[in-house]
Amino acid sequence: MGSGESKTGVLDEAWRTFDWRQKEVLKERLEKFTLSNPDVTNIKILVAGQTGEGKSSFINSVLSVFQGEIVNEAIADTSESPTSYSFTTRRRTYRIRSADADLPFELCDIKGLEPEKISKSQIDDIVNTIYGHVKEGYKFEEKSLTSDDEHYNQNPSLSDQAFCLVYVIDACTIHLAAVDKIITEKLKLIRRTISDNGIPQVIVMSKVDEAGPLVKNDLKMVYRSKIIKERMEMCSATVGVPVSYIFPVKNYHFEIDTNDDVDVLILKALDQIVRSADARLRRGASNE
Repeated sequence: MGSGESKTGVLDEAWRTFDWRQKEVLKERLEKFTLSNPDVTNIKILVAGQTGEGKSSFINSVLSVFQGEIVNEAIADTSESPTSYSFTTRRRTYRIRSADADLPFELCDIKGLEPEKISKSQIDDIVNTIYGHVKEGYKFEEKSLTSDDEHYNQNPSLSDQAFCLVYVIDACTIHLAAVDKIITEKLKLIRRTISDNGIPQVIVMSKVDEAGPLVKNDLKMVYRSKIIKERMEMCSATVGVPVSYIFPVKNYHFEIDTNDDVDVLILKALDQIVRSADARLRRGASNE
């Protein structure tokens, strides 16, 4: 056992400072957020990840936080059995609304990475989506989108491009090397491809409540959980994203009402995502 850890897997102190009372502050800050470029009406954030990791559920959870009720706009597979295929087949963008106002950022959902048949086309589609070449409604196929396709955007505007890539990774499976190796290698390839253009990358670690009984019983123990800390460190080491850009969340699944503790973790992740994206927007086109 390392210093500060009990035999039950509970750390003596939280390893990350976190204010569980900041929900309204974070929500108001995001609602009042102004983009750094006045020519851009909304900023796109691309959400990617392996099938079944909670990508679409994260999008739904973000929408739920601002609506104050459970929202299921992004179709997600809620079956408990593992799946090797993506429930999302088309590119779709979700505008975040709070009350009656649209916020100046959008979440872009794409086909999940399928570990059994990850091909160059999946990597190309993610990179093309980031750079704004993939039009809304495009159905992802076995082959890459080409420049002569009707869904290929030859001259993307700043509003067409994504300025942050969010990986959703399952806290329950990140430690399984056999499952994880193919995906993490592809994520690292994507990371290398877009890092030259300074596209920030943030990891949302989903299903932290399922990774161990401590957090399942009390979500506020997430930063005192030895398991979650180890999984986040492992995630950082394998994908290459700093731990400071990894955020544990619990997505809404079976709930019929929102919860403040769930909301504040999601809002903290989104706040970092939005600020990272806007910082990159200040520099101009994402493919420059």
